[in-house]
Amino acid sequence: MSRDFIRLLPTFMVFLPMLGSLLLLVTPKRWRDEVAGLLCALTLGIGFMIWRAGGSDLLSVPWVPALGITYSTELSGVSLALAMVTAFMSFIAVLYAARRIPNPGTMLALILAMETGLLGIFAARDLVLFYVFFEDALLPSLLMLAIYGKAGRMRALVKFAAYTLFGSLLMLVSIIGIKYLGGSPTFALADLRANVVPAGSAQTWLYVAFLTAMAVKLPLWPLHAWLPDFHEQNHDSGIPDVMGTLYKVGGYGVFIFGITLFPDASLELRPVLMGLAAFTALYAAWIAFHQTDWKRLLAYAGLSHMGFVALGVFSLNETAVIGAMYLLAFQNLYTGALFLAVGMLQERTGSIEVRVGGVMTQAGALGGLTLALWLASIAVPGMAGFIGEFSILLGAYQVFPWLAFVAGITTIAAAAYALTAFQHTFWQARPTGGIPVGDLVHTEWLILILPLAVAIFFGVYSAPALNLMQPAVKAVLAALGGN
Repeated sequence: MSRDFIRLLPTFMVFLPMLGSLLLLVTPKRWRDEVAGLLCALTLGIGFMIWRAGGSDLLSVPWVPALGITYSTELSGVSLALAMVTAFMSFIAVLYAARRIPNPGTMLALILAMETGLLGIFAARDLVLFYVFFEDALLPSLLMLAIYGKAGRMRALVKFAAYTLFGSLLMLVSIIGIKYLGGSPTFALADLRANVVPAGSAQTWLYVAFLTAMAVKLPLWPLHAWLPDFHEQNHDSGIPDVMGTLYKVGGYGVFIFGITLFPDASLELRPVLMGLAAFTALYAAWIAFHQTDWKRLLAYAGLSHMGFVALGVFSLNETAVIGAMYLLAFQNLYTGALFLAVGMLQERTGSIEVRVGGVMTQAGALGGLTLALWLASIAVPGMAGFIGEFSILLGAYQVFPWLAFVAGITTIAAAAYALTAFQHTFWQARPTGGIPVGDLVHTEWLILILPLAVAIFFGVYSAPALNLMQPAVKAVLAALGGN
């Protein structure tokens, strides 16, 4: 394949799911599952083509020339890895939605529409284009909550929208300021990188504004308050939670745009931001230990993981940043699959309370795969999460050893909350009169086994992903002048 053709593939990959979402509006009900699954599979296939080609080169054409807005896309390095995981987990979500959701056409359309927004975020190399996809991914997420959520969904929806829109407004202000204070002719990353805002208070305040939007989507304490309610009130199946987990793109935004465009501010605020990240990781793990609802527990577990990601990115250390991007990509696999496992548990017991009891004696496969996914989540060796978390701690230790130590305590806390909750649900005595619990059937096996298999593969054989990510990380950190 020619490089010119490869340069066009990210556009096909980004917009194919949206095409599928629109096609579902006119597709007969009996074919909707197949159409959605086919288009998700094709999207993933395009991603493999880009991977085999070693990534795509930059495609940049004028979009709104009068305002300096370009259509600039590229999928390579970190962005390609994240796009591949997003396409894979979107495919898993479509498979489960087709099985679990009655008349799933609307849910399938929303999954596909959100997939386009997420893939666009990773492909965008223009700040305004990034902002457009950032907002585009929000609408399907809100609609999933509004249409399929529980009784308290409106309160969760308003909170989620308020946090996100507030952060987005600050990001828009920052984007405009970056271009005009830096003197860049366009909003394209290549032009902005060549015309960085001069060091000083202006760069610092623009970074803080941009960082606020990213902190909502990481999320980081104290901008995380929307997260537990969002997951708790979403549909019991866990499908919207999978897509919400994929939407934690703040760490990527800081990596691809924040470090590059605000190098001096990144160094200046590094101690504060690393401290905030370490606190978030430990705080979330502590709160997770006290949860009795599986979805809230997983929400805080995900928050703790994002604290690790932020620690690695903010450290500006090559080893830690690579680990952060590795963890950001592959935690989507096991965290998303755990939400689906909880959905399967709820379907069988009618509850997502931790103290259900005795499930393992009747549903051994569900219990065994859930345990394996939790082992991936707490970063046992041999799982992808271990490589990410170990690299983060190793790199962060070279910058601020005591902050690495604080974050390291989280690994012990994670094992405590995960295994304690698992014991209560799967091993503790079954309550008298409890309904029988059926084991996994049909596609449920694939839905849990496939993400677990990928997490194990990249935990044992990390070279393909690391070789993809390392050059991209080196290129971004070069903006710091070799620091």
